[in-house]
Amino acid sequence: MNDLNSSLAALKFFYNTHATKPFAFRKNQLQLLKQTLLKYDSEIEQALFSDLKKSREETYATETGLVLAEINVTLKNLRQWMEPKSTGTNLVNLPSTSKIYRDPLGIVLIIAPWNYPVQLLLIPLVGAIAGGNCVVLKPSEFAPATDRVLQKIITEIFPPEFVLYVQGDGAEVVPAMMKNFRFDHVFYTGSIAVGKIIYQMAAEKLVPVTLELGGKSPAIVHADADITVAVKRIAFGKFLNTGQTCIAPDYVLVHIDVKEKFIEKLKETITKFYSTDASSNYNYGKIINEKRFDVLVRYLDTAKIVTGGDHDKEKLFISPTVLENVSLDSPLMTEEIFGPLLPVISFNTIEEAMNIVQRNAGPLAFYLFTTSKKTEEEWIEKIPFGGGCVNNADWHFTNHYLPFGGVGNSGMGSYHGKYSFDTFTRLKPVMKTPNWFDPSIKYPPLKGKLKLFKWIIK
Repeated sequence: MNDLNSSLAALKFFYNTHATKPFAFRKNQLQLLKQTLLKYDSEIEQALFSDLKKSREETYATETGLVLAEINVTLKNLRQWMEPKSTGTNLVNLPSTSKIYRDPLGIVLIIAPWNYPVQLLLIPLVGAIAGGNCVVLKPSEFAPATDRVLQKIITEIFPPEFVLYVQGDGAEVVPAMMKNFRFDHVFYTGSIAVGKIIYQMAAEKLVPVTLELGGKSPAIVHADADITVAVKRIAFGKFLNTGQTCIAPDYVLVHIDVKEKFIEKLKETITKFYSTDASSNYNYGKIINEKRFDVLVRYLDTAKIVTGGDHDKEKLFISPTVLENVSLDSPLMTEEIFGPLLPVISFNTIEEAMNIVQRNAGPLAFYLFTTSKKTEEEWIEKIPFGGGCVNNADWHFTNHYLPFGGVGNSGMGSYHGKYSFDTFTRLKPVMKTPNWFDPSIKYPPLKGKLKLFKWIIK
């Protein structure tokens, strides 16, 4: 731990030299990261296949490609983002001029999960570098092959006093760091339970946090939805990465008039996507570890299996599974599933569906399938959620023009694109006043000036 404390002190020392602040420095570091990601592309693919059985295509589309796109957007816009922005000045302070600067936060800690171990570590890193910070990276130890490759990438291009890569058991390493060192910001992606612990530790030292958590993200399918399209988009969003996606549809509420059609189409689509034997399918991955596997298998006993349900612990395989007759009080509807199990529940009225959604209020993601503008507006107006889609699922995450983040128990703060830069910087307002205009009215004695003050300050 003494070595780690020394490394953290070195970060602070380096940050205080102001070396991270110039545009040229930030740009160069982002270019280095991009070049090195491309250099180790094949090793990243192999590591993600080892940890999660991700295909090369899925690895690029959901991991490496997203990081490269984030870097490209940041490089294109960084100079503009960094420029001070002029703003208005009120009557009392004229002829002063006002600007808002964006200051780096300082030393930031980024903690990433195992399900998308590359992009959920490196996209926040892009924002932190763009913001002019020094960074501590804590990857997940549960994706060990990817951890080793990321360690090689980071240590090859960044000195540890700028970006420090910390490995080990997160339950031990993170509390030790946060107890012995005051970070200027903590960015955590992971479970709600651990997010609460991180928040408590940060609060002791008044450290601001960004928490990207999870929850019960619903897909709502109304009777007027295009069922064929809805099924494909929900199935893709759900079974991508074997359901181990924080924004995956966690359950489906489908109007009773189209439930049977929806389920039949869903069964056909699963076979089309992953064949009749998903265990050997190129496009289908595996569960991260035995502990998670055992939890998911226990869920299978709590509802009726419509299709799927096959599993093999040795391969960490659970087939794409659709369930019905699901109790709203069962673990399937009170816990985040985080696996390839999809409960399908029917509803009659929009009020009934909303009541079900509100049992797990503030989902990270929300997916609505309807062709009615009125229905769309009613859901968006009445239901709080982190982000979502109409007639789509998951894809809002890839749009850097949209902030990504949660609400309530699903998290706080946001990032992606310009929003990442904003998260890893702070507003620094400055008002500049000329010397040539210095009216005596603002100085004592103030007696007799109240009427004038009331006229000016309205």
